[in-house]
Amino acid sequence: MIHTILLTGVAGFIGFHLSNLLLSQGHVVIGIDNLNNYYEPILKHKRLAILQQNNNFSFHKVDLKDKPAVDKLFEISYPDFVINLAAQAGVRYSIENPHVYVDSNLIGFMNILEACRNHPVKHLLYASSSSVYGGNKVAPFSTNHNVDHPVSLYAATKKSNELMAHTYSHLYGIPTTGLRFFTVYGPWGRPDMAYFSFTKNIIEGKPIKVFNHGKMERDFTYIDDIVSGIHRLIDKPPLANPNWDESKDDLSTSFAPYKIYNIGNNQPVQLMKFINVLEEKIGKEAEKIYMDMQPGDVLRTYADVSDLEKDIDFKPNTSIEEGLGKFVDWYKEYYGVK
Repeated sequence: MIHTILLTGVAGFIGFHLSNLLLSQGHVVIGIDNLNNYYEPILKHKRLAILQQNNNFSFHKVDLKDKPAVDKLFEISYPDFVINLAAQAGVRYSIENPHVYVDSNLIGFMNILEACRNHPVKHLLYASSSSVYGGNKVAPFSTNHNVDHPVSLYAATKKSNELMAHTYSHLYGIPTTGLRFFTVYGPWGRPDMAYFSFTKNIIEGKPIKVFNHGKMERDFTYIDDIVSGIHRLIDKPPLANPNWDESKDDLSTSFAPYKIYNIGNNQPVQLMKFINVLEEKIGKEAEKIYMDMQPGDVLRTYADVSDLEKDIDFKPNTSIEEGLGKFVDWYKEYYGVK
């Protein structure tokens, strides 16, 4: 069945890849993005230009904190599903620019929730983040774990999104699914991410900064796995469990039609191994500057994806060698590196 899907953050990394997949299947995608300059806007415009080649795609330059504009778009488009990927990203940036995160991640998401209340949709899916696990020590990180100890404002806004979604699921019966993404990477990625800047600096012969002296682990997740997970969940809205009991039931479910999933590779990689694989794919060794841990960073991320396996028979499985190889190939082609 062909659906009308309203997707925010459409010119972003994940939004672009997900839209490509949805359009390839004949769905109608209504894309929203404010095209801000958090990172080079030209990359966003080039992603957008590719999407605009499809007749089932329409683009609206809208900032989510503009409530009348968001409401108007819902009124004229009648979406079946909404996927909210728009957010101000970046842990470190949130320390320097906290108010931007309130505008985008809290006020913007509130406007999406209100629009879904006034123009009912079959399912609202939204981006959360592995950063909500904050200072948690027990790994792998499970959606059944407590996430009340964030170590960055970015993480706090993502946790807030989950709470806000639950409230609207309870009060208005809106089925909501939160997606905790784990360090997404791949072609057309975000230049502010470490793997992107590492690649640029290694190719250009510039040093890379290795924080916490490389003693960190990340559950790096390839973009195709992220998009496949989202796609499989779109037409699986959560159901309310009227008998839900927090003493025995999963905390990622509820008496409301609400659910949280991790989407991660379920296989943490040491930062130094990651760099070594990147060096191998580029064919050049990096000059490394070893530095202390940065504020807001965590030592390890590691996703428990048993819920994904159980509910949609899916588990991300792209190896770091395969994923980084594809990224480096794209990077060299995109930037004309010989």
